Amino acid sequence: MIAILSALLPTFALIILGFGLRQRQFLPDAFWPGAEKLTYFVTFPALLFSNTAKADLGSLPLFGIAAAILGTVAICAILIVAIKPVLKVSPAAFSSLFQGAIRPNTYIGLAVAAALLGDNGLTVTALCVALVVPSVNVLSVLACAHWGDNDRKTGVVSLLRDVIKNPLLMACVLGSLVNVMGFGLPPVIGPFLEVLGRAALPIGLLAVGAGLDLTAARRAGIPVGLSTLGKLAMSPAIAAGLCMVFGVPSADMAAVVLYAALPCSASAYVLARLMGGDAQMMASIITVHTLVAIGSMPIIAILVHAV
Repeated sequence: MIAILSALLPTFALIILGFGLRQRQFLPDAFWPGAEKLTYFVTFPALLFSNTAKADLGSLPLFGIAAAILGTVAICAILIVAIKPVLKVSPAAFSSLFQGAIRPNTYIGLAVAAALLGDNGLTVTALCVALVVPSVNVLSVLACAHWGDNDRKTGVVSLLRDVIKNPLLMACVLGSLVNVMGFGLPPVIGPFLEVLGRAALPIGLLAVGAGLDLTAARRAGIPVGLSTLGKLAMSPAIAAGLCMVFGVPSADMAAVVLYAALPCSASAYVLARLMGGDAQMMASIITVHTLVAIGSMPIIAILVHAV
């Protein structure tokens, strides 16, 4: 237990540091959007590409991992739609609750995997990213188009184009292709990408902390509380059950379950604002999820290591 906490605490300490730096205005506000853009388009893709390109994908139970993580997303999406009448919120607010039920914060996921699970865990998490990112993007856009307060019509071609252009997905796919074809990472480019990728986790986590909105968190009500319980407790429980059903080994299961236990991604706020979701509720969900995850993820990590 001490080893797990020692591995995870620096990850969450960076989030808290990012929040503190933003509150104290140690850096100008203009710094943070640039940091997020650098992380999203440059450093995280470098990390994902270099890791998948050199990983031993042949040793992974690919079908079991895919079935478990995609099954978790599907079940969570179905459950949130099933309880919609009980929630008694506006359609726009429900579109934000829907995003909160399925969208994971990849930055935190990769940081936790790197700190706690080593190269194999990082590879499994990268595989989860490649599978989940397109799935939740499509579902979230459809949810916002259907329930959001907007007149935007999202065509299938436009939707697929946006998903395909996602830099995290492209990095995983290209890295996997390099891996499967046996090219390997070239002598100069490989070390360059690995060094570049090391900047992804600290910058990404600082940006996560800087994006927290405690004012929005204070407005959180019962729907946000249910969203937090579902995403941070029910989702990993579902993932654990599916991993057992599909025979995923314990080492790989730990990465899948922790990925399912991630708080909602900050990108959900951008989509909610652009497509007529309840942006204030989305900000509450993201902040509450992240703050609660600081306590819940170490507990889940301890539980999965005990299995």
